Amino acid sequence: MSDIGERIRAQLWEMQDVGYKDFHAKLIPTVDPEAIIGVRTPELRRYARKLAKDPQIGDFLAQLPHQYYDENNVHAFVVEQIKDYGECLTQTERFLPYIDNWATCDMMAPKVFAKHKEELLESVQRWIASTETYTIRYGVGMLMRFYLEEDFRQEYLQWVADISSQEYYVNMMRAWYFATALAKQYEAAIPYLVERRLDGWTHNKAIQKACESNRVTAQQKKYLRGLKV
Repeated sequence: MSDIGERIRAQLWEMQDVGYKDFHAKLIPTVDPEAIIGVRTPELRRYARKLAKDPQIGDFLAQLPHQYYDENNVHAFVVEQIKDYGECLTQTERFLPYIDNWATCDMMAPKVFAKHKEELLESVQRWIASTETYTIRYGVGMLMRFYLEEDFRQEYLQWVADISSQEYYVNMMRAWYFATALAKQYEAAIPYLVERRLDGWTHNKAIQKACESNRVTAQQKKYLRGLKV
């Protein structure tokens, strides 16, 4: 096949695991089950590493939207491997509007971003200010992944707290962010719960997820449970 998109789809069908397809479809209800081929994630990652070296891979990245969920994941895993920061950011921003589920959104974490954290912040702010569910979620995910340890600044907590959304997949990520912040930056994060600076659902979900974490102490969990609304 001369068209790389057709070639990739054919190869994905060869890797299909029907049992995995049926199981995974239940986890991503925003995706039509008919759009899921059912290739396991480790296999997709291995496949994407080979594809990244294909001289036609740029043609595949330009073929948006893709037909299948698994194609989107391959796309995400190829973008992850781009070593040039500017090109990786461009490809990420081209792809974000086509993400339609939490799994694809959360999978894509380009390694080169870790080396350009200061520059990335401008894009992160733009993403969390978006009106697109998975673009916002992606931005919060980047804050959680790259900016809760040595590059942490207290203002980032406020960025996430200020997001106003009725979308489940946005607020679940906000809760996950605050739960992780409680594990890594407890003293900075706890006032947001004590002073109830989050909406009630996100507040309670953040406490729940923090209490499920092994990185939060038993004493902290006891205190957090008393803050539920």
